[in-house]
Amino acid sequence: MRWTPAIPEEDTPMRAALARAVLRAARWTAVGDVPRTGILVGAPHTSNWDFVMMLLVMWRGGVTPRVLIKQELFRGPLGWLLQRLGGIPLDRDHPGEVVRRLVREARSGEPFLLILAAEGTREKGEYWKSGFWRIARSARLPIALAFIDGPSRTAGFGPTITATPDVRHDMDLVREFYRDKRGIHPERRTEPRLREEDRPA
Repeated sequence: MRWTPAIPEEDTPMRAALARAVLRAARWTAVGDVPRTGILVGAPHTSNWDFVMMLLVMWRGGVTPRVLIKQELFRGPLGWLLQRLGGIPLDRDHPGEVVRRLVREARSGEPFLLILAAEGTREKGEYWKSGFWRIARSARLPIALAFIDGPSRTAGFGPTITATPDVRHDMDLVREFYRDKRGIHPERRTEPRLREEDRPA
């Protein structure tokens, strides 16, 4: 199965204009250049509005990403809308097949941007989920870091890093970038750390 952008490319200027208008009305500032290819980490993930905000800042830059979303949300009219917004249904108990298909597509050489909420939950937790790092390594794609910072009303994009076999080194770079990024609800923020970092080398 091959996924294609859910919204026709000819609609890109209209989406970009809409996103700029909404961000301006909400008094949020978008910063950084939108990447065209890679695994995009959106953090801190502390609110239901994070998904909407990431879509707006990406539409502003002319990009419609694909987003892994739990399959339960695709029932009824909401499912049609999520697909139009680039959503891909994911069975969280059996994610392997969807991930394998995405990796094959990523290796095709076509522009490919998949956004993941590495925290996996809007509540404060102990670890991030490592899917973004594992997929990036497997597909040989860069990891692009995106952020939402409620106190400064700023959202956008930071550096791009390359996943290496040294997960602690990679996550040190991630932690440095997100050190001052607080999310919409800072008290729910989860410090960037993977379980793999705490396992014996």
